[in-house]
Amino acid sequence: MVITGIIMIGLALSMDAFAVSIATGASLKKDRFFEALRIATAFGFFQAIMPIIGAGIGIKFKNLISDWDHWVAFLILLIIGLKMIYEAHFIEKEEKKEGGVLSYKTLIILSIGTSIDAMATGFSISLIGDNIIFSAMIIGIVTFLVCFCGVFLGEKIGHFLEGKIETAGGIILILVGLKILLSHL
Repeated sequence: MVITGIIMIGLALSMDAFAVSIATGASLKKDRFFEALRIATAFGFFQAIMPIIGAGIGIKFKNLISDWDHWVAFLILLIIGLKMIYEAHFIEKEEKKEGGVLSYKTLIILSIGTSIDAMATGFSISLIGDNIIFSAMIIGIVTFLVCFCGVFLGEKIGHFLEGKIETAGGIILILVGLKILLSHL
């Protein structure tokens, strides 16, 4: 997969974390830079680690499913994308603490929760044979940048775009999955 594809995956996977960053930024009263750095680092780190874990699982199963790995990658990305779209419209999230600052415990839980999709994506990336370390680094960096900006953007736009952002991320993942599928048919 070319770097633009990996960046697109990184953008799509970071949408949940971006929504949390915006919600947090909307309610922060002070220390915005430190909080943006803290949030972006946590989300970026977990978004980078989870694909590697997923790839480790994928490598174990690659020989069993190599003839239809593109279908598996497509289905995983389709399911993740549909899940993101569903959550954007039907799940009420308690993503922030009163006062805007996320506790370390809440931040770690949110970082893990929003990066589960990245683990499944890492599984998919391993099936198509891409360099998982490079891909994971790009996904982590993209997530860091998106979340850092999200905290500052939250001050300006608040909760107006949250559901739309997650929906866009879901659509991007579905399109990337479709591209993988069509390129192997």
